[in-house]
Formats: sequence, C-alpha cells, structure tokens
Amino acid sequence: MAKVVILSGAGISAESGISTFRDSGGLWENHKIEDICSAGCLRKNRDMTLDFYDARRADIKDKKPNYAHLRLKELKDKYPNELAIITQNVDNLYERAGFKEEDILHLHGFLTSVRCTNEQCDFKVDIGYGALEKTRVCPKCQSLLRPDIVFFGEAAPMYAKLYESFQGCEFFVVIGTSGNVINTDMFLNKKIQHSILNNLYVSDAIDDTLYSKVLYKKATEAIDEIVSDVESFLASKHLV
Repeated sequence: MAKVVILSGAGISAESGISTFRDSGGLWENHKIEDICSAGCLRKNRDMTLDFYDARRADIKDKKPNYAHLRLKELKDKYPNELAIITQNVDNLYERAGFKEEDILHLHGFLTSVRCTNEQCDFKVDIGYGALEKTRVCPKCQSLLRPDIVFFGEAAPMYAKLYESFQGCEFFVVIGTSGNVINTDMFLNKKIQHSILNNLYVSDAIDDTLYSKVLYKKATEAIDEIVSDVESFLASKHLV
C-alpha cells in the first residue's frame, strides 16, 4: 500500500484554464445541476445533458497540464510504489502529463470516455474530444451510450478503491478541493503522521486546524514545497 496519498480536485486543473464547478462564466453557470448532472438527467434531459458534456469535452481539447501536474509526475516516477494519486477531476491533464492510466484513480469518471447505459453491460470506449451522437448505441447490447461520468445520486464504484488507498497511508496531501463533495477531514487518523492542505481559499467544509501544514496559494506555487516535504518524509522511512 502507498504511504503517501494525494487527493486533488478542480483547483489543480483551474490553472490550466479548465472551469471549476462554481466558476463565474464557466460551463456550469447557465445550468442547473439537477438538469445535467444528477441521477435521472439522461432520462429527463438527454439532449441537454449530452450537449453539456460535448461542450466540456471540447473545452479540454487544447488544455495542457501545468507545473503541478508535471511535478507530481516526477514524484510518481521517483516513488512509483509509495505514492497514490487520486483525483475528483474528469479531465485528462494527468494523462497528458505522462501518467499511465493505471497510475491515476479517477473517482468521478473520465470525460473523453463514454459507456453503455445498461448497467449489466461493461462496454466503454474513448471518443476523444468529439461529440457523442445522441442516437449512438452500444455495439454489444444496442443500448444507448452515455458520458462516463458519475452523476450526483449515482453509485461511485471507484470510492471503494479510494478507501483502500488509505489503508497504508501515513502522509496525506489535499490539493485544490473544497471538501464539499469528499470530506477530506475524515481521512485524518492516528496512522497519518503528516498532512498538507493546499487550497486557494479557506473552505467552510474543511477544518484546516487538523492538518500539519496549510498552504493557501495556487497549486503551482505550492507544489515544490509539497514535493520537498513528501521526499523528506520518504527519506525518513529509508525509501530513497
């Protein structure tokens, strides 16, 4: 099990120009969550939902990983078995930074991927940055396809792996998440000797007094200190 777990959210991708959930002028601003990102939205608003995710897919086409993604890639390369990287983001900036698919745990799905609406079918395919044809069906069972995104109110199967990742965790890093979707505080326990919280702003959903170090600054400005602290910790464990 990894000794260091890094959980990232929208804040790490924001510096690459990808809209966060509540950005003014962002992709979410003119939509209600219940219309395009809640369980049942495909049944009630299929065309609107598909159009929304087509727009999100097009939005990330020309976005590039930033310094924080690249530094984490260097860290993962150096400590492949000691570092677990988990993201709430559905973009592919980690992959564009050079991470292998199996090196990133995407909790809420993957934007360029679409899957079958039939829960009994395992068909999934990457369509890149193009639109999903509204009548496109699964080649295995002929059911309609949908974005490979976990909507609010739907089961999130990757959460089981999230909890597994903390079984051996001794150092926990939070980067760019408000704590509103995942309560990061709940992972802090006696096994975790060190913890870093890196957000741009204070969040009412996170108790920053629980963390060993708090860095209220951009991820790209905090990442060198985060990497240095992780490396020092692993050196103390004689893993360098």
